Amino acid sequence: MFKISNLVIIFGIFLLILSIINVVTSSQVNPTLVRAETISGIASIALITIGYLWTEINPKQPTRAKLNGKNGFELCNELSEDQRNELAWGSQQILSATAASTILIYWDNRVILRRGLISNKVFKPGEICNRSTDQKRMISLVNTELFPGRDEFNPVLNDLPAVIVYPLKNRGLTIVGGWSKRSFTNSDEKWISGWSDKLYVLLSK
Repeated sequence: MFKISNLVIIFGIFLLILSIINVVTSSQVNPTLVRAETISGIASIALITIGYLWTEINPKQPTRAKLNGKNGFELCNELSEDQRNELAWGSQQILSATAASTILIYWDNRVILRRGLISNKVFKPGEICNRSTDQKRMISLVNTELFPGRDEFNPVLNDLPAVIVYPLKNRGLTIVGGWSKRSFTNSDEKWISGWSDKLYVLLSK
């Protein structure tokens, strides 16, 4: 099924071809014909351009990767009730309101939460996570295939196509894996970072 933008492009190309055929087959070229063909050509090119820009404004939705993992929810029992409730609520919101497929919270050298698609591998922060902590900023890997150190996230879930790492100061990390490349929006990043800041205050108590 063609989108409207594709139909506009095809129609523009069709008009341009007709305009060229009309000039080639004309027995006499006069100023009137030249003016008409110029206007027709400009209109055809304008339609093609509009269709192309329309396609760019409405890009195709990214295809979900086939991720291997079990759907689960693991939460540390040693936390307070308020901490457990916040972790449960916040992680569910991230999984339902963003493009996240999995979420892991690392705090004081141990994993205190896994949710979504999860694995049973032992997670330890690697170079990318340590850089996020040292620089005190979010690191967003929009396409992990472009990053040689992406293997450090395999204990979270194998072959994640996109990853967000957010430092909980120097005490931990929020790690969120996406369903597809370039799946996280600016709104997703703000939501993840805002909740992580709130979580740090609660876990520090």
